[in-house]
Amino acid sequence: MVNVMNMSLGSRCVKYLMFVFNLFFVITGIVLLSIGAVIHGVYHDYQHFLDNKFLSVPSLLIAVGAIIFFIAFFGCCGAVRENYCMIVTFTSLLVIVFILELSGGISGYVLRARASSVVQDKMKDTMQFYNGSSNKEITTIWDNLQRDFDCCGTNGPSDWTNATLHTKGIPISCCSEEIGAIGLTYCNDTAPTLHKAGCYPVFLSYVKSHAVQLGSVGIGIAVIQAIGIWFSIYLALSIKNSYESV
Repeated sequence: MVNVMNMSLGSRCVKYLMFVFNLFFVITGIVLLSIGAVIHGVYHDYQHFLDNKFLSVPSLLIAVGAIIFFIAFFGCCGAVRENYCMIVTFTSLLVIVFILELSGGISGYVLRARASSVVQDKMKDTMQFYNGSSNKEITTIWDNLQRDFDCCGTNGPSDWTNATLHTKGIPISCCSEEIGAIGLTYCNDTAPTLHKAGCYPVFLSYVKSHAVQLGSVGIGIAVIQAIGIWFSIYLALSIKNSYESV
């Protein structure tokens, strides 16, 4: 009798903890959606300097964040009704989410490791199309990059003097506008506002920092999900044992 009461109190405690966990579960979904959307937007703005894998990881976190709201329904309803099938469904879906989040987290750190070669190669390739008539989007993206990060060229301003490029000298976006000036009309290697730093190192650091955020969030939330999996398994077993004891 005492064992049955202890089991009942234990399962009731876990049931309430499941409610609390589902609240945190929904919050983690919001976090995944927010961070995934922000980083996806950041990478999308400079997608010409990255490959598709840099967009797929934040997209994965966005999808997982959206799925979490659906999964939380099974957890709450299963806990309230003490329904074994709903708890098992919730646990199974939670395991899938755990795997996806862990995969997304690991992929974030993998992207950080391979960002160096990808960014440098993409920058060198796209510089050839700057001011080209076939792809004006490249010109806009390079100008935005050089203005936003106060940089010039891949490794420095001298990259723009390469004879194989369509540019006639250093782009105006490599120089900052002087205070009181109406607008820039030229930019060269002697201009006082010339951005001396290359875009490769500063943009690489930017990309790596966001990749680390993806990795940290994915793995960190996966650990929280692991605790939820334990709660749901314990509750499912408690419900099953109560059915068998009746």
